[in-house]
Amino acid sequence: MKKEFYSNGKLLITGEYLVLDGAKAFALPTKFGQNLIIEEGKNKEIKWISYDADGSIWLDFQLSFDDILKKNTLGESESAKNTLIEILHQSYLLNPDFIDNSEGYQITTQLTFPRNWGLGTSSTLINNIAQWLKIDGFVLLNNSFGGSGYDIACAQNNSPILYHLENGSPIVEKVTFEPKFSENLHFVYLDKKQNSKAAIASYYNNKNKELAEEIVENNKITSAVLKAKTIREFAIALEEHEAKMSNILEMQTIKESLFPDFNGIIKSLGAWGGDFVLAISKENPVDYFTGKGFKTIISYKDMIL
Repeated sequence: MKKEFYSNGKLLITGEYLVLDGAKAFALPTKFGQNLIIEEGKNKEIKWISYDADGSIWLDFQLSFDDILKKNTLGESESAKNTLIEILHQSYLLNPDFIDNSEGYQITTQLTFPRNWGLGTSSTLINNIAQWLKIDGFVLLNNSFGGSGYDIACAQNNSPILYHLENGSPIVEKVTFEPKFSENLHFVYLDKKQNSKAAIASYYNNKNKELAEEIVENNKITSAVLKAKTIREFAIALEEHEAKMSNILEMQTIKESLFPDFNGIIKSLGAWGGDFVLAISKENPVDYFTGKGFKTIISYKDMIL
């Protein structure tokens, strides 16, 4: 019996890092995502193959049910497999039926975006597994990988969302965001993959005593971003957000460090210093970024659901 599941990728527009402490985050699901295909197998094992967007195989191995039950992790060079074992082990603790009442599986995953883009290779996988096993994707994320959960919310929703944690529980609100200036918004891939866990650890080392005030400020800016009627209002709000996060993280903004001569605003998305940034400009910025050596520039309409 073949089963297929799909989850959306994600981009975090406001609230990076602060979302971990209850701030409101504005996030957009992407047109890119990941499929999970489940077929029957045998020998009490899982044959697992993961395809990148170009059709190349980036994971191809077998796991015995015993490996999952005992969480038999491999060496450091096998970090992707170890992450998968952890996710499946935590899935078993939430719903043991998929192993206790099965002979085995053949499982295939297929990304529709290059996995180095950072649009949610792990979150889309976790949400797909949660759909398959009828368990809570937020709980599975928390138990296996950690993080705020906004990426799981994007995986599950086909519209823009406002997301926050209330006493540790996820609160997801669908919002309307249809900017008339969408042709002035582009997403630029920096080709510097950020490790989410390392970035979060850095945030916790740097966050200061004014955290409650900073969360209030973040929420005001997020509200201003959602209410912006003009490109100017939108850009001013995001420029303020970038300046405040620069102060909290004690890091230069991406514009300061890489694009000081850019005629427009650049907003970091998610972990600072890697993956995608949002470029806001009146003129088409493709020539500017390609001239700087950045080849992946995606328009708003091609990226966002």
